[in-house]
Amino acid sequence: MPLELAVCDYPEHVSRAEWLTFPARMKALGLEYVRIGEFAWSKLEPRAGEFHWDWLDEAIEALHAAGLKVVLGTPTATPPAWLIRAHPDILPVDVHGRVREFGSRRHYDYSSDVYWRESARIVTALTTRYGQHPAVVGWQTDNEHGCHDTTRSYSTQALEKFRGWLERKYSSIAGLNDAWGTAFWSQEYNDFSEIALHNLTVTEPNPSQVLDFNRFASDQLIAYDRMQTEIIRAHSPGRWVTHNFMIFFADFDHYKAAEHLDFVTWDNYPTGMLEFFAPPSTGEALKLEFARTGHPDFVAFNHDIYRGLKQKPFWVMEQQCGQVNWSTYNPLPANGAVKLWTLQAIAHGADVVSYFRWQAAREAQELYHSGLLRFDGTPDRGHNEVAAIAPKLALLEDALLPNKVVLLHDYESLWAYDVQKHGQNASYWAQVMHYYTALRELGVDVDIKHPMSDLSAYSVIVAPALNIVSTDEAANLESCVQRGAQLLIGCRSGFRQPTGAVWAARAPGPLAVLAGVKVKNFDSLRPGLTSRVEALDMSFETHTWNESLEIISDDVQILGTYFSDPLYDEAAVTTRPLGAGSVTYNGVWSDQLLRRLLPLMLSRAGVAHDLLPHGVRLTTRGTLTYAQNWTRGGVALELPAGTEFVIGTNLLEPYGVSVYRLPQ
Repeated sequence: MPLELAVCDYPEHVSRAEWLTFPARMKALGLEYVRIGEFAWSKLEPRAGEFHWDWLDEAIEALHAAGLKVVLGTPTATPPAWLIRAHPDILPVDVHGRVREFGSRRHYDYSSDVYWRESARIVTALTTRYGQHPAVVGWQTDNEHGCHDTTRSYSTQALEKFRGWLERKYSSIAGLNDAWGTAFWSQEYNDFSEIALHNLTVTEPNPSQVLDFNRFASDQLIAYDRMQTEIIRAHSPGRWVTHNFMIFFADFDHYKAAEHLDFVTWDNYPTGMLEFFAPPSTGEALKLEFARTGHPDFVAFNHDIYRGLKQKPFWVMEQQCGQVNWSTYNPLPANGAVKLWTLQAIAHGADVVSYFRWQAAREAQELYHSGLLRFDGTPDRGHNEVAAIAPKLALLEDALLPNKVVLLHDYESLWAYDVQKHGQNASYWAQVMHYYTALRELGVDVDIKHPMSDLSAYSVIVAPALNIVSTDEAANLESCVQRGAQLLIGCRSGFRQPTGAVWAARAPGPLAVLAGVKVKNFDSLRPGLTSRVEALDMSFETHTWNESLEIISDDVQILGTYFSDPLYDEAAVTTRPLGAGSVTYNGVWSDQLLRRLLPLMLSRAGVAHDLLPHGVRLTTRGTLTYAQNWTRGGVALELPAGTEFVIGTNLLEPYGVSVYRLPQ
């Protein structure tokens, strides 16, 4: 499909006369799609059973007349006041046992039968009316599932459904007691009815119970979304259905959530999310350096996750186009940032980039949030950058080819890892990004997949933090290594079984047979407490987490040993040939050591790589390479003679992007 641009808009927020001027301006800017309606329940149905369609009819007709395609959102993220007052049990309960009241958004419980019924009713009414309209080409279900900690509700109805979920999973209470290890602290149950939710325990709850509750809550959310997609497809055949996911969102299994969607979309707010995901060790310096653009790898990682969910092109449904209103600090983006974000998204596989929003809101919670237009309807900075980008999209390619390197990620490992971090600065995302950033600094394109995916096409498989590993996942990885893949395993991998209990044979569990090592001891380091490792003819400082390794196979080569107490002279990094490939185990967190280790594996696999200038990233889509400069200074690219530039030159401007085709 062609590469296109879009925008999110809210005709219910301004006067009819003003809004009717918008469609022609959108089309003139080069936009092709407009998303509307995802928060408009009270406008569509101001009282129970009383529908007001006229304003939406007119809006869709006006967009259609201007040659724009409509993406219609189901309005279930914002149940209206009359519905909440009639059925207060729709409201979710927070982790402290408090009801979360009406007055903002996402105020519903995925376990509420009443809300399922009411959601089905409004989605049916909406799709019956607009499902065959020629302007409506696709649908977005709800909005940002789980945002504001709403995946998990601790209500009585959630408890009732959780008990049923557990009984279906374990069949017997004895099976549950065994899986959860309830003999510890006298937690054994005689019946499923004795089980309570874990949110109000005196001290930390049973981690296996928490893991199962997270699985349950994820399943509830996914089933709710699937219910909506089934209604949409029944009344709007031939139209696609998607949902807009969020950056680094962890509260449900996105692989399962994507299965019933035609493709996925996500909402990209680079400067806002920088405040929440900068690693503690370098956080403030990183936040200052990338305050006006966000960090390139935080954004790219999420592009790659969402491309990988279905291994097909995705959309950015909401792309930041100015300052946001909801972060800790909200600086104005740099000149060129909107162009940079747009072309980065396309480089990583986005077919459509949709800006949030058309005109800045004049009232309520988002009035400090920017749009393409200012409050008075005049073009803002983002509008001007979009105007410059739109004509160039025709020069780009939509081909999407697989990469040679894959990074493994799964949500259950994330949940298990973070429920017992064993160190305040250790987290799943931080460890995964430790590896991803190192790969991107070497100019390597990365796919992101679940460990049970088909990995047979990859030369290098990087498994940074598979805290939970099943025997089936280990067998999948072994078959790839036997065929010739180079596998890199990070510390804390294979620590747990799928139940959440540790592997009795010690970490890395079933991966030990592949790696030829077992973990002897682990060492969680507070900030400022470091160790030394001698590896690859150099000395490296480690931080956050160390593991010492016991060699269990004669063909294991020790690449690094500890050079400081308490693990002095014990193995820290190892490698082992296996079949036509190899398995390397990295038992430490060390930025510099990883940057020496990865090139060895990439070279062994024949994957081209080269350390990039600071703040520069390269991404290939089709035959085109996108060079992105995320720094305040200009950068010169050294490229072979005959390089064909599609956008820009070999001199990268501050926050600039050049797109080129290398000579064949």
